[in-house]
Amino acid sequence: MLDDALKRDIQAAYRRVIEARSLRPRYGQRLMMAEIARTLGDIKTDEQGKRVSQEHVCVLEAGTGTGKTLAYLLAALPIAKAQGKRLVISTATVALQEQVLHQDLPMLKASSGLDFEYALAKGRGRYVCVAKLDQLMDGVEDNPTMSLFEQSLVSSQEDIGELARELAEAYGSGEWQGDRDSWPQAIADPQWRRLTVDHRQCTNRRCGHFGACAFFRARRGMDEADIIVANHDLVLADLSLGGGIVLPNPKDTIYVFDEAHHLPDKALEHFYHRQGVNAAMRWLGQLKKSLTDLNTGLGAQHTIARLLGQFPELLASIDPRLGDAFRLAQPLAERTPEDNERLHYRFTMGRLPAAFRDLAQQLVTPFAELSRHLETISDILRESLDPDKSTGLAREQAEAWLPLIALVHGRALEAHALWQAFGADDVENAPPQARWLTFEQRSGEAELTFSASPVSAAETLARYLWGSCHGAVLTSATLTALGRFDRLQERAGLANRYRYQSLPSPFDYSRAVLSVPREAVDPGDRDAHESAIVNFIENLGEDEAALVLFSSRKQLRAVVARLDKALARTLSQDDMPRRELIERHRKRIDEGKGSIILGLASFAEGIDLPGDYLTHVVITRLPFAVPDDPVGATLAEWIESRGGNPFMRISVPDASIKLVQACGRLIRKEVDTGRITLLDRRVLTRRYGRALLDALPPFRREIEGAGAPAASLAS
Repeated sequence: MLDDALKRDIQAAYRRVIEARSLRPRYGQRLMMAEIARTLGDIKTDEQGKRVSQEHVCVLEAGTGTGKTLAYLLAALPIAKAQGKRLVISTATVALQEQVLHQDLPMLKASSGLDFEYALAKGRGRYVCVAKLDQLMDGVEDNPTMSLFEQSLVSSQEDIGELARELAEAYGSGEWQGDRDSWPQAIADPQWRRLTVDHRQCTNRRCGHFGACAFFRARRGMDEADIIVANHDLVLADLSLGGGIVLPNPKDTIYVFDEAHHLPDKALEHFYHRQGVNAAMRWLGQLKKSLTDLNTGLGAQHTIARLLGQFPELLASIDPRLGDAFRLAQPLAERTPEDNERLHYRFTMGRLPAAFRDLAQQLVTPFAELSRHLETISDILRESLDPDKSTGLAREQAEAWLPLIALVHGRALEAHALWQAFGADDVENAPPQARWLTFEQRSGEAELTFSASPVSAAETLARYLWGSCHGAVLTSATLTALGRFDRLQERAGLANRYRYQSLPSPFDYSRAVLSVPREAVDPGDRDAHESAIVNFIENLGEDEAALVLFSSRKQLRAVVARLDKALARTLSQDDMPRRELIERHRKRIDEGKGSIILGLASFAEGIDLPGDYLTHVVITRLPFAVPDDPVGATLAEWIESRGGNPFMRISVPDASIKLVQACGRLIRKEVDTGRITLLDRRVLTRRYGRALLDALPPFRREIEGAGAPAASLAS
């Protein structure tokens, strides 16, 4: 139980921040702090500080304006310090991460009276490798013993020596900390890949540049921090490696997941496997051609020589089977894809025909063996860098070959994981793996990609995150679907025993109007629906600040093509980058002009246009997910096979969340006002429409038509 002294510390820190910043205490914010303090303060531990209670997670939906960040920092930090744990703040977007790091934490440290240190955590791949910088500057990156690998495995062969010199000079002088995100100019992905390493390529303390390493310098700062700011991808990547590799050990960590509604999708991405057949044949062919160079460079080490001697037979067993995979799948393409076009073929319920299962199982074993051999070679090369160990291999040779052996090892592991997932038996009475093929043309060459993914990350999150951590807080403005937490529980593996609370909003939503006008059309009649959208946009007021949200790029382009060319105040997401579009929109409003943003689903979340910058949100159609997603389609089939209704269980709740997010673009501050217009009549004519409307905030309603008066549909 939270002791009185700790409770007083939290309350005193809150008062100091409120007074120092001249803020007004918010009811929802105080409730949120109380819920977090109660959950984390009630965690029971044994004599070693290990958690033994099972009610250590709270899930808090708190709308815009609640002051979530201040609430969870003030409530969780004192408790984490008192319990000897580290606090990891995880966000889904860079914008929120930067806000927490550069605004909220400095303010809290200056105003709260709490004593703490904080640091930013990034993955190794966001930092420059000093050893690679040295190689590039010395011109030894193109070592002839590695040239055959380089041609196939390095994406860019352009000269980046000048960039390397600039980076090295800035890093050496202390003007730059070595992370990609703080370099003033954008560095293209192909260039950056030649400047960094992953965890397999990094030699850690055995590297001659370890003392100057940007990544490990940042790690040393993290070791002294009470609060670590990360993102969902890094937390999940760390867990997939066993936990405690980059971030603190989960059992010693209290996590706060802000923007927590993104966590299930992010988790699924970490368990998705794929392999392009032609791409695999290219790197395997390059490995085969390089065996002579490998034997020349590394064959003096007897274990490596023995393993390399087995490569010809291994590669010979893989190559024809990959060819068989292409031939076996080719008839499933309904037509030949045109350039830049993708065609999918999904296996119903994830079930493979016998020929595909046999092929997958035949590929698992040789890729597993290839992965083991490459791992052993990598381990020997790392040992060869240690002056206290004798492997029979010179340090210079090991240092030259390790990055590329590690890179090929990673490719082999990815291939093994794909074929293992593709050919595995699904667990009885559990959702199956989704399995599908993708056909596409890349620069005139046909490519076939095999893919496999779980349809839910719930079990993995339950076991490796919620089951392992000391405590956790999940928060977002949109965690409920149709007013309930069930959908999030199902997707994120959250137990019923955890604490759930939907906190009151500080906003007066009656200042805004939700309208379903008579012009709203059922999108099933595409031409009529597009005409209705065009007419509505063309009749918007001259001085309106509007955001029109489309569910597909195809429809956005069709509407733009039909708009009156004289309507110069529209800004389409299809024409310019998001940041430039927002800047132009704000500039027009500042000049007293009207501006209409035509945006896709990404504009329904994370866009902050308060006050006069946005007074009208137009939602062209209900945001149901595209039905051709292989993962969602497989899950829907499984639910239906068990007598469930996937549309009501998945599609409607997910659409409800997206609709709330879209409506949330309008009211960003307590004084904001405006209108939300929904141009999809299905919300009035389908039985799920009432549930979607009831889940929205209590806007004033103007509902026309459908044979029902507006009052009967009002909340």
